[in-house]
Amino acid sequence: MTVTTAARGTPRRRVHRSAGALFVAPFLILFLLLFLAPLGYAAYLSLFQEQLIGGTAFVGLDNYVTALKDPLLLHGVGRVALFFVIQVPLMLLLALVFALALDSGLLRLARVIRLGIFVPYAVPSVVAALMWGYLYGPDFGPFAQLSRKLDLPAPQFLTDGWMLGSLANIVTWEFVGYNMIILYAALRTVPQDLYEAAAMDGAGAWRIAWSIKLPALRPALLLTLLFSVIGSFQLFNEPNLLMKTAPDVITSSYTANLYAYSLAFTGQQVNYAATVSFLLGLVIVIASYAVLLTANRRRAS
Repeated sequence: MTVTTAARGTPRRRVHRSAGALFVAPFLILFLLLFLAPLGYAAYLSLFQEQLIGGTAFVGLDNYVTALKDPLLLHGVGRVALFFVIQVPLMLLLALVFALALDSGLLRLARVIRLGIFVPYAVPSVVAALMWGYLYGPDFGPFAQLSRKLDLPAPQFLTDGWMLGSLANIVTWEFVGYNMIILYAALRTVPQDLYEAAAMDGAGAWRIAWSIKLPALRPALLLTLLFSVIGSFQLFNEPNLLMKTAPDVITSSYTANLYAYSLAFTGQQVNYAATVSFLLGLVIVIASYAVLLTANRRRAS
């Protein structure tokens, strides 16, 4: 009887084991075809260089050595890093304030306010950049027209000194609602018993927010920070669209991602563009790891 039961149970165990592999297989296949295969092909392209005489030749790591000395790439990465330092803290602070305000339950029409803050994220970045480009316009924009009616100089949002801040404003407008939803969802998972116990001990709203809500938000804040690192160093749509409005300020190498795109599709330097893209990915990995390492050290201390 025992042997018969074991014999019957063996095929079932095999079916259960294979079922998991079957469920995971579609993801693995798509991950291989849409991510690993293009990544491997780009790595292959980065090791070659197209020459006027002799065609495509294997150059090894020469493209990477050239890229590390390329001032256009270095300036683009530095500009994006400065953008990250300026824009991300402000964006996450606004998202945190909105999430705490919505979770407090003191706001009237909270659903309408939450939807209004989130709606800009639903607007495609191309549309957002075109809209803000119109608002920033020094000749036809509403800010410029209002300044002229008040006999004031038109604000120069698209000049070299203001451009980085103008881009930061667009990205902040787009993604505050997205980050707010993540933080608000994390707040909704906090047990109400903690709030009730703190209120019975005499803690006010500010004390509850500081001692209970903010510690509970640390994983969500870390997640939004990682997303912001990746998004900032991949900045492309906004400067690419504003480049036509301010061509003297935004060049083809204004950001590293825009530089790689220009090399590949304008300069027809596919091999060097693959090299720049790989180095940009390496920068993103290092920055993300630095953020994780810093967060883990603070948590451990």
